[in-house]
Amino acid sequence: MTARQRLSVVIIAKNEASLLPACLDSVSWADEIIVLDAGSHDDTVAIARQAGAQVFHAGTWEGFGRQRQRAQHHASGDMILMIDADERVTPSLRASIEAVLAQPPAATVYSLNRSNLFLGRFMRHSGWYPDRVMRLYPRALRYNDNLVHESLDTQGAPVVRLQGDLQHLTCRDLVAFQQKQLAYAAAWAQERHQRGKRCGLFSVFFHTLGAFLKTFLLRAGFLDGKQGCILAVVNAQYTFNKYSALWALNHAADKGRL
Repeated sequence: MTARQRLSVVIIAKNEASLLPACLDSVSWADEIIVLDAGSHDDTVAIARQAGAQVFHAGTWEGFGRQRQRAQHHASGDMILMIDADERVTPSLRASIEAVLAQPPAATVYSLNRSNLFLGRFMRHSGWYPDRVMRLYPRALRYNDNLVHESLDTQGAPVVRLQGDLQHLTCRDLVAFQQKQLAYAAAWAQERHQRGKRCGLFSVFFHTLGAFLKTFLLRAGFLDGKQGCILAVVNAQYTFNKYSALWALNHAADKGRL
């Protein structure tokens, strides 16, 4: 009989003391848990160690992609489950993962249904469900180097959909959520600017309007009630922040050449 594959749960964290306990509890059945801490000032490290996780420290921040690479470097399992502190593995998803681990090793990537919480409601539309994410994969694979919106480099491996949800407490506080989005928008604009991407003023407003219509109409955000309406506006605002920041960087660079 083929031995069961070992699973390493990998988490990157900073000041996640309020969210980490429930996250760790949902994956306590894994063979090992790796937590890479980015300089927490709360009880994140103590909570992780108390739960039996192996804790490592990152001296500098080079973006989400490389941070995930660093964290995974410490893992020893055959398969990696990459999650965040504000995510929880449901019993049904655990059952699906356990079934994968019982199979012989294969160069296969598994995508998960992510169920996103927005202001007290797990959204079922608005482009937020099933929000499939590739998080279970062989340890030989790696994330790319993107500062934000990082993704797994599958190297052409087949992707199989798993049953069960990964719950994501995306937005519990609107102000905190928007502050995080503003930081993401700045990093996105900086990355695109460094790659020579440009953005005109018309493009800023075109993308902003498109983001609202895409969320509210094309992705049926109106079926998510009040939260769907607010999310459509928030998505439009985030898109405006991204493209206007890129426009501002372009504009500043153009003035510097004069």
